[in-house]
Amino acid sequence: MRSSRRERGEGQFGCIVGLIILAIACFIAYKVIPVKVKAADLRQEIQDDAKSAGMMNDERIRASIMAKARENNLPLADENLKIVRGGNQCTITADYVVPVEFPGYVYRMEFHEEKSNPIF
Repeated sequence: MRSSRRERGEGQFGCIVGLIILAIACFIAYKVIPVKVKAADLRQEIQDDAKSAGMMNDERIRASIMAKARENNLPLADENLKIVRGGNQCTITADYVVPVEFPGYVYRMEFHEEKSNPIF
């Protein structure tokens, strides 16, 4: 019995488009996920230093955070890291931009980390 539908490869174009979209999504993830992981690592360092601010002076906190930023190759400049103490509170703020290069385009991922904890 013969099928009325001829099989000439219909649907291959949709498969190719789907594979191209999947490849683009994987490429974007390959470029963006490591930056997000490194930023989360720096965010954790800022939070840990804010929690232990009662035992550390500002220079030691700054050195710790800047060392973590250098370790993770994050472009955090010293002037973009602010440590403010006041009212039994320590607030650490870090602003930085990580350029992510794609073919023909550079995406700027902007990060603003701010952690505030009481000083005991």
